[in-house]
Amino acid sequence: MAFLQDKILYSGLLVFCMTIVVSSHSRPYSPPSVAHLTDYFPHVSIDQGFSKSFGGSNVQLISNGSMANLALDKTSGAGLVSKNKYYYGFFSAAIKLPSGLSSGVVVAFYLSNADTFPHNHDEIDIELLGHDKRNDWAFQTNIYANGSVSTGREEKFYLWFDPTEQHHQYSIIWNSYHTVFLVDNIPVREFIHNSAFSFVYPSKPMSVYATIWDGSEWATHGGKYPVNYKYAPFVVSFANVEMSGCIWNPTAQVSSCSKAGTSSYDPVEGPEFVKLSKQQIEAMDWARRKLMFYSYCKDTSRFKVLPPECK
Repeated sequence: MAFLQDKILYSGLLVFCMTIVVSSHSRPYSPPSVAHLTDYFPHVSIDQGFSKSFGGSNVQLISNGSMANLALDKTSGAGLVSKNKYYYGFFSAAIKLPSGLSSGVVVAFYLSNADTFPHNHDEIDIELLGHDKRNDWAFQTNIYANGSVSTGREEKFYLWFDPTEQHHQYSIIWNSYHTVFLVDNIPVREFIHNSAFSFVYPSKPMSVYATIWDGSEWATHGGKYPVNYKYAPFVVSFANVEMSGCIWNPTAQVSSCSKAGTSSYDPVEGPEFVKLSKQQIEAMDWARRKLMFYSYCKDTSRFKVLPPECK
C-alpha cells in the first residue's frame, strides 16, 4: 500500500486529494450477492445496434458482429454510436480493458445528446481511466444536464478485480426516478431524481456511445502521466451489449417512444428498476465504503457551496 497525492483537473482548477493506492490483487473483497439485472435483457449485436463514430480501421467487429475491438494508437482513438436514441432505459456492456501500462487512456461507455444539443446537452458517463505503474484502472461516474459541464458530479472508485483479465459488466439504469451505475450488477452509485433540482437531471433523448481515446491532459493524476504510445495499440473489447427501454421517435412528441427489446422486464417503470432493493442498497453501501476514493460531495475545495443533492 502506498499514498499518492492525486491531482485532478476540473474546469481549470487543480484539486489535490490524498489517495490510498492499493493493488486490485491485494483486495480480498468478495462482492455481495445481488439480482443479476443483466440477465433480464437480450444482447444487441454491435453491427446492428451501432455505427462507427470515429476511428475508421481502429474499429474491428468480430464474432459475426456481436463483439467489437476498439483501438487507440498514435493516429486515432475509436468509437461507436447507437443507431437509435433512447429516452430512458437499461444500458450495459461487458468490457475487457487493455492490459499493461495504460496511463492517460480513457475507455467510456456513456449516453449523450451533444450532437443534437451542443450548447445544453445531457450526459451520463461511465469512464474507465488508465493507470501508471503504481495504480489500478479507476472507475469514474459522472452525470450532468443542460450543458452544466463545469458542475460535473464525478465519483471515482477502485474495482475489486483486474478488469484486464476478462470481460466485466458495466451498466446504467436511467429513468424518471433515478440514475444508477452498476459494476457486475453491484450498484455503486444512485443519483435520485428530485423535482427541487430537476435542472441537473438528464431529461432529453440520448445516444449510447462506446469509445477509447487519449485523455492525457487529465485522466491519470490530473495529466501527470500521459499516454505512452510505446505501448500502443491499446485495445478494448466490448461484448454483450444491452440497450432496453424507450427508443425515441423523432417525428413525434419529445416524450414519445417505443419499447426496445423483447424482455418482459420494464427498466422505465418496472418495480425492479424504479427503486433499489434492500439487497442492492446493502451492496451499494459496501462498494462505496470499500472502493470509492473521490466524491464531488466531499470536495469542499472545489465547491464553496456543495450542490443541493449533497445535502
